[in-house]
Amino acid sequence: MATASNEFKLIGPSGTEEYNHSAVTLSCRLSPEISAVNMEIRWFKETDCVCVYKNREVTEGRGYRGRVSLDTQELERGNVSLQLRDCRRSDDGYYLCQVTDGDRTEEITVQMRGKCS
Repeated sequence: MATASNEFKLIGPSGTEEYNHSAVTLSCRLSPEISAVNMEIRWFKETDCVCVYKNREVTEGRGYRGRVSLDTQELERGNVSLQLRDCRRSDDGYYLCQVTDGDRTEEITVQMRGKCS
């Protein structure tokens, strides 16, 4: 059985989250490592939209303006990780990474806990 060209899954953090006090990276990447440049990427924290990547543009959610980014060069390698700056205690919690390619959507939950002062 041939696999569809847009078949992929998401892989979350390996348990070693990269962070320092000013910035946190929430890991999320595609497997296989296909380009996500033409896909739609959404990050949510509970019901809040953190950021949306669509048509090669990143839109930041309310309350996250100037604090979140995606590495657009890394998207070519299937890395859709979210960078969060000026980390606050209220940023702790569960984040949803959602990637859509055509009619296929994959999502994964990434937990951030105790990483912000």
